[in-house]
Amino acid sequence: MAIVFRIILLAAALSSSGFAQQQKQSLSEKLTATLGQHQGEVGFFVKHLGTGEQFGHRPDEIMPTASLCKLATMVAAYRRAEAGTVDLNQKITLRKEDMVPGSGILTQHFSPGATLSLRDAIRLMIVYSDNTATNLVIDAIGMKTTSDEMVALGFSETKIHSKVFRRDTSVFPNRSKQYGLGSTTARETVRLLEQLHHGTCAGESSCTDMLEHLKQCDDDTKVAAGLPAGTKYANKTGAISAVRCDAGIIYSASGPIALCVLTNNNKGKSWAKTNAAHQLCADIGRVVFEHFNPPHKRGSKTATGPLRIGAFGETVEMLQRTLNARLKPSPQLSVDGDFGPGTESAVRQFQESKQLASTGIVDRPTWKALGTLVPAQPMPEPAIINAEALPVEPADSLEGVPFLTCRGFAITDAETGELLFGNAADVPREPASTTKIMTAWLVTKLAAQQPDILNEVMTFSERADQTRGSTSGLRVGEKVVVREALYGLMLPSGNDMSVALAEHFGRRLTPGEPESDPLALFVTAMNKEAVRLGMQNTHYENPHGWPHPKHVTSPFDLTRLARTAFDSELFRSYVRTRQRGVKVEGPGGYTRNVVWKNSNRLLAINGYDGVKTGTTTNAGACLVSTAKRGKRRLIVSVLGSTSGDARYVDTRNLYRWAWNQLSD
Repeated sequence: MAIVFRIILLAAALSSSGFAQQQKQSLSEKLTATLGQHQGEVGFFVKHLGTGEQFGHRPDEIMPTASLCKLATMVAAYRRAEAGTVDLNQKITLRKEDMVPGSGILTQHFSPGATLSLRDAIRLMIVYSDNTATNLVIDAIGMKTTSDEMVALGFSETKIHSKVFRRDTSVFPNRSKQYGLGSTTARETVRLLEQLHHGTCAGESSCTDMLEHLKQCDDDTKVAAGLPAGTKYANKTGAISAVRCDAGIIYSASGPIALCVLTNNNKGKSWAKTNAAHQLCADIGRVVFEHFNPPHKRGSKTATGPLRIGAFGETVEMLQRTLNARLKPSPQLSVDGDFGPGTESAVRQFQESKQLASTGIVDRPTWKALGTLVPAQPMPEPAIINAEALPVEPADSLEGVPFLTCRGFAITDAETGELLFGNAADVPREPASTTKIMTAWLVTKLAAQQPDILNEVMTFSERADQTRGSTSGLRVGEKVVVREALYGLMLPSGNDMSVALAEHFGRRLTPGEPESDPLALFVTAMNKEAVRLGMQNTHYENPHGWPHPKHVTSPFDLTRLARTAFDSELFRSYVRTRQRGVKVEGPGGYTRNVVWKNSNRLLAINGYDGVKTGTTTNAGACLVSTAKRGKRRLIVSVLGSTSGDARYVDTRNLYRWAWNQLSD
């Protein structure tokens, strides 16, 4: 029995030793055999964007790209858009002479006369490698633009030579003869991907958009085929007879990995998934992934892919610790590794503080903004903990208002407007979406004078659709009547709807003003109304409350505004409504149903019947409310509560305390 046991231990030791030796093998050693067996020319470069580890095989050799050159054309188009020489929303009309064969969907499925935006053409160029869309993009930005923009970024060998299937348009005739549609080196392409990942080859929002295009690439026959199921890979491929290419960013647990595989003069020229060059790319993908994410370490490091509600584990714990450290005031998340609603809310607050899309999903821009994650702190020795003398605060005073988390509050008599109680009631603070009380008041006030405006139809603009923060869920080109739009403003707290209403009414509210932008005119009207109402500590910069250092009001000013607005029966009908369904009409005549639910949870309690919530990281959680007991109505505003739940606790405690004070 002892001999058998020693044999088992020896076998385990040998196995462990062999496994450890395999892990010590360099990436170069792992890839050399794979690359050397391929019957064709290969240029290859890979770089781990977190650790910097890299490897190349003929990385600086100029090679043909086939459709991979469309990656550079996309970057060039976004750079020109940021420079103002093209507009990504400009409309392009498809003509018969624009249609070319090969990959894509425009030529096969669209008719001459169809229109699409430049942004959509770029999407088709990347996702479906659409040749016709590529030529439309080139026409919009200029034939030599891709090369010029790549030179500006330091990539002198990365070029698209001509339009697809239009060799006569070549601006590099000699390179066209040698390399075909485009040319690059593996190292330059990886460096371009690295800049894209870090948001430096264009603006950060543009880089985010471009990465989203790449993540939707529908070609899974090359590197993607060698990656574990579910691995996110943002890439672009290229393929013509003897040329097969793939380049992209692998999002792995150990961090993002950028790679580029260029092949030429391949012996195998079939289009099957089993093509030797396709298999080479898949093998490279597998080797690279496993090198940087060996089985014994997978899941132990910080994931840089998206995290969302439902995720759990060590990475979520580090996220929770980091959010507690980065947000001021700290959300005091439980570091339990469970990505629940509390963590999602904190992520949204952090994203708003960094002016990122408030999705609640920890995506690449959010990981980048978070910076180095906060690790678990080592636990001190029990003797140290047991000997520590913890401080004790004095006993609670029995005098004063209830204990609150908010930074300021005001309690006003709704009939007289008198400030009954308050703390920091006149201190200006950011009000978040309580701003929309003024937005709704201006429209309902105008409707009292001109009731027909409630039946006017608004068409959602691109600007409204792209407004950050809380949303009504309407899309560009969709139509909604003003009567219903006010529900989309006040119930789900639609930032987008506030912009749509401001665009629709701005000029009518400020006749004679020289400013031409209706949104700016609407904000001007907001500030004029604040002056008229005596809101001395209020200034508006937008109609929705998105953070701005000059966009402020005070708790007392908010109760003044709410008192005025609540006198309007029309205004009351909106802020009392708990949910509303509406049918909207889209471009081309389709209709769809939309449901809006009020974010004010007090409406579920008898006696409360308004008014508006608001939350941003800078403002904290805010709430303006009103309630009636007997014949007396109060209006309470709290600004800067520590959480969404806390603002309701603060508010209800203040009402109870105020009713008791007033009954004495």
